[in-house]
Amino acid sequence: MIFTAPAIDRVFIDLGPLTIYWYGVIIATGAFLGLYLATKETERLGMKKDLMIDFIVFAIPVAIISARIYYVVFEWDRYANGPWTDIFAIWEGGIAIHGAVIGGVLTALVYSRVKNISFWLLADIVAPSLILGQAIGRWGNFINQEAHGGPISEAAYNNFLQYLPDFIMNQMVIDGIMYHPTFLYESLWNILVFVLLLILRKYNPLRGEIFLSYAITYSIGRFFIEAMRTDSLYVVGELRTAQLISILLIVGGAIFMIYRRKAGTTARYFEVQQSKQQKKNSKKKPKKKSEKRK
Repeated sequence: MIFTAPAIDRVFIDLGPLTIYWYGVIIATGAFLGLYLATKETERLGMKKDLMIDFIVFAIPVAIISARIYYVVFEWDRYANGPWTDIFAIWEGGIAIHGAVIGGVLTALVYSRVKNISFWLLADIVAPSLILGQAIGRWGNFINQEAHGGPISEAAYNNFLQYLPDFIMNQMVIDGIMYHPTFLYESLWNILVFVLLLILRKYNPLRGEIFLSYAITYSIGRFFIEAMRTDSLYVVGELRTAQLISILLIVGGAIFMIYRRKAGTTARYFEVQQSKQQKKNSKKKPKKKSEKRK
C-alpha cells in the first residue's frame, strides 16, 4: 500500500536564534502535569508541598540526562562517526524511558536519605505522575515519526486502523509507507496503568506497592508493544533490550513485593495522613460531663 500525506512540522515556534520544537513542548507538558499531580497528592497526605517540588527540580534534569545517556550508549554506532554535538540533540528524539526511570530512582534514593523520608512513600506518590508523563511524552515520538512499528498490511488497515483519526495515520506515513502507531498503543496502555494506580491508591496498599505495581504493569505492556517496533536493539536472537529489561522488572517487582510482605512490612501508604489526623484528635480536650445534683 502506497500513501501520500504531509508530515507535521516538528518546529513549534521559530524565534530566529531560538527554535522550540514540539518534542520539547510535549515532554515539558507531561513533566508539569506530573508535578501538579504529585504536589496535590503530597498536600493531601499532609506533607509539605515544597518537598515534592524540590525533588522534581532535581529529578527531572537527572532523569533527562540519564535517559539520553542510556539511549546514546545503546545506539552508539549511530553517533560514533557523526558530529559529537549530535549526542546532545534531544529535540530530535532519543530519550529512553528505562534510562529516565533509573535516573529518577537514584535521585529518589539520595533525596529521601537527605530529607529523612521514606523512599517507598516518595516512589508511591511519584508513580502515577511518572506513567502519566510517559503517556503524554509518547506523543513526542509521534511528532518526530519515530518509535513506530512495521508497515501496516491492507487487512490491518481495513479492519481497524482506518477508524483512527486522519492526523494520526497521516503522520505515520513515511516515504509513502504507513507504519503501525506503536506510540499510540503505548500511550493508551500507560493511561490504563495510570487509572489502575489511582484505583490501587484508594485501597491504601502497603508502602511501595504502588510503585512496584507501576513497574510490573508498565513492563507488561512494553514487552508486547516493543515486539512491534522497528527501532529496537536486540540482545539475543529475537529478544530485544527493552523486552529483557521489562522481564526483569516484572519478575523482580513481583519477587520484591512478595518478599516485603513475607518480611512483615506493615507501613501503609496513608500513614502520614492518618498520623496527622491522630495528632489533631489528641489535641482536642475531652468534654466534661455535667452531673446533676439532687
